[in-house]
Amino acid sequence: MILAFTVLAMFLIAFLAAAIATVVAWIILQRFSGNGESESAEIVTRLLKEDSLSTVSPWAGLLACFDFVKGLQARLEEADLPWSVGRLTSMMLLSGTVVLALLSNLNGMPVSVALVAAVASAWIPYVYVARKRSTRLARFEAELPDALEFLARSLRAGHPFVVSLEQLADESQPPLSTEMRRLFDERQLGMPWDVALQNLNRRVPLVDVGIFAAAVQLQSRTGGNLGEILGRLAETMRERFALRGEVRALATHGRMTGTVLTLIPVVVVGVMLFVSPTYLRPLVNHPLGQNMIVAAVACLVLAHFVIRKIVRVKL
Repeated sequence: MILAFTVLAMFLIAFLAAAIATVVAWIILQRFSGNGESESAEIVTRLLKEDSLSTVSPWAGLLACFDFVKGLQARLEEADLPWSVGRLTSMMLLSGTVVLALLSNLNGMPVSVALVAAVASAWIPYVYVARKRSTRLARFEAELPDALEFLARSLRAGHPFVVSLEQLADESQPPLSTEMRRLFDERQLGMPWDVALQNLNRRVPLVDVGIFAAAVQLQSRTGGNLGEILGRLAETMRERFALRGEVRALATHGRMTGTVLTLIPVVVVGVMLFVSPTYLRPLVNHPLGQNMIVAAVACLVLAHFVIRKIVRVKL
């Protein structure tokens, strides 16, 4: 146990020393490289968002060679986390390495178990990002009908769409206010509506957001009553949410039925073993009976997943 903590301490010290040395070197290089830049370049740098993979150049160059980096970058943007891909991958490697170093020094710990635990722990940061992304998208989707109704009322009152969008960003709560504020700022900086709405749909990959973006783009090109369009769109979304709730209730009932049908044989076997322990002994001891038990368990598990597949409805 002492050896395990010693190895972990040495690993953490080496990791922190390397991180501090990298940060110091990066600061020095930034100071020397910034002398020849003009004032206009500094202004552009402040306005544009830097989408670098990592602040460590070698690590960023290594990550740029892989295709999965774009997916990770999109997940981080959809989760609205101020992390870079380099930070996320470093956290994954660090957590997996720490768990592997701890488990490999335990007496009697198989190497395969240590490797599986290390891989599982390495996925913890990504699972956190995915969970935060799904929670954020669910909140945004729940708040979107009220936001569209707000925009429709503001447009009927005579306000321009840009002013209505700013009012919505000021009065709503995150994550809706954050995305509407970014949409408003991009438009105020001169970005066309098509590009700004495409950026919104990329950051919030929901079907309803795509419909909202298409409605605004169509109105900007052909004209029409945008307030009426947004009001009907909000009403349609609410009706779809109600229908989704009913479908989820039916699907939950089907999943519960499948779970009960799966547990009934297990409960019956348990009761029989409690009432008459010798009743199933011939089945357990005979080779043919053992094969029948394995086949029954396999069929039971397969039936459970088949039932869940049947009642699973994509919404």
